Amino acid sequence: MADPKGFMKFTREGPQRRPVELRVLDWKELYEPFPDERLKNQGARCMDCGVPFCQSPSGCPVVNLIPEWNDLVQRGRWKDALKALHTTNNFPEFTGRLCPAPCESACVLGINQDPVSIRVIEWNIIDKGFDEGWVEPVLPIVVTGKRVAIVGSGPAGLAAAQQLVRAGHHVTVYEKADRIGGLLRYGIPDFKMEKWVLDRRLDQMLVEGVNFETNVHVGHDVTIEALRKDFDAVLLTLGAEQPRDLPVPGRELQGVHFAMDFLTQQNKRVAGDTITDEPITAKGKRVVIIGGGDTGSDCLGTSHRHGCVDVHQFELLPEPPPTRATTTPWPLWPMQLRTSHAHEEGCDRQWSVSTTKFSGHNGHVTKLHAQQVQFENGKIMPVAGTEFEMNVDLVLLAMGFTGPVKQGLLDAAGVQYTARGSVDVDENFMTNVDGVFAAGDTKRGASLIVWAIAEGRKAATGIHQYLMSDKASRSR
Repeated sequence: MADPKGFMKFTREGPQRRPVELRVLDWKELYEPFPDERLKNQGARCMDCGVPFCQSPSGCPVVNLIPEWNDLVQRGRWKDALKALHTTNNFPEFTGRLCPAPCESACVLGINQDPVSIRVIEWNIIDKGFDEGWVEPVLPIVVTGKRVAIVGSGPAGLAAAQQLVRAGHHVTVYEKADRIGGLLRYGIPDFKMEKWVLDRRLDQMLVEGVNFETNVHVGHDVTIEALRKDFDAVLLTLGAEQPRDLPVPGRELQGVHFAMDFLTQQNKRVAGDTITDEPITAKGKRVVIIGGGDTGSDCLGTSHRHGCVDVHQFELLPEPPPTRATTTPWPLWPMQLRTSHAHEEGCDRQWSVSTTKFSGHNGHVTKLHAQQVQFENGKIMPVAGTEFEMNVDLVLLAMGFTGPVKQGLLDAAGVQYTARGSVDVDENFMTNVDGVFAAGDTKRGASLIVWAIAEGRKAATGIHQYLMSDKASRSR
C-alpha cells in the first residue's frame, strides 16, 4: 500500500464516454483513453483493508488478486500487475470491458464512499500488456498425449481450453458458428467490445496449440458418441441459449424477434458479412424492447446506431430504488436502478408493464397491446384501467434465457439436469456420464462472463485430474 491516505486524497474517476452524438454514428468502443497517472491515483484509493471482500468468491468468482494489482499499478509496476492479473484470470480484457463488476459492489471503501474503479484498472493493465508485448504464448513443459474435446467457444470453453493446453493436453474446440467466440463474438455489440480484442487472444491460443473447428454443430454434424470415442474427455460449454419467449396472441407476426437474432445479425454486418437471412433492422422504425437487462440495453444501443425513429423499453418488474436497497446490503450485489450508456443515448423506459398481445396488418406487427401490473403476494396482477396500445414496427424480446438447449446434443448425451434445467455435475464438474464434463452457463444457467471464466478454469482442473488418473484410460 504505497499511499495509506490515497482513498482520502482522490475521488473515484473513470474514462469518459465518447459524446452521444458521435458514438451513435459508428460501432467503435464507447470510452475515451484514460491517462496512466489518473489510473495510478485510482489504484491508490485501494485501502489495503483487512478482509478484501472484492476478491471473495461473491465479489469476484475468479478471485482476482485485486488489492495486489491495484497497489502495483499505483507504483507504476505494470508488468508485475499483469502477472498478478493473469494468475487468476485468463481473459481480463473481456471481464474488464463486459463484467458488471460485483467486485466494486463488494469494495470495503464502498460502504461510505464510491468504490475503487477496479474494472477500469483491470482492462487498462491488460491492454498495456498487449501494447507493450508482454502477453506471450505459454507453452506446456510436458505433453501428456491426452485429447480433450470442448463443445462451445464462449468464455467458459476458451478458459478451459487455455488451461488444458498449457497443462500439456491436446485440445480441440468445436464451434457451430463460422467464427470462434460464442456470445463474445455474436452476442456482444462491437460498441461494448470490438472484436480485435477477442482475435488477439485467439491468436495467442493458436500458438499455444489449441485447435479450433468452426461450422461444426456437435449433435448434428458429429455425434457425442463419436467425440467420446475419439477423445479422452469432453467438456460441454454450450451456453444457455434457450431464449425466454412471450406466448401472447400475435407472437407469430413478422417484426417480432428474439434479441439475439437481432444482435447476431448486426455483429455479422460489422464483420463485413452479407446477411442472407431476413434482415432485422431498426432503421426508420418505431422499436419496443421487452426486457430491462443487459441484452435489452445492447438492443437499445444497436437500435440507435441503426437510426430508429423512437425506442421504448418495457420491464415487467417494478422500478428499482435509485440507491442500494436495504434488502441487498453491502457486500451483496445491490438491487438498485442502473442506467446504461445506451439509456444515455435516449429511451422511454417503463416499469411494471406486461405485454398482452400484438396485432398487425398483412402479417406484420403494427401495434403492441399492454397494461400496467403490480405484485401482490408474489403474484403478478393486472391493474384495472391501465390498458394501452402503441404503434410499433419492430419488437425485440430480451427477456433472458431459460437455460441450455436440451434438444439434440444434451439429450443425446444422456446427461442429467438440475431442477432449474441446467446440466448437473459433481464437484469436479463431471456429469453423470463418465468423461463428459460441463461448465459455464450450460451448468449454472445464464450468468456473468466472470462466472463462465471461473467455471471453465475449475472444469479444466477437474478434467486434468481425471486424465491423469487411470479413469480415462479405463473408460475408452
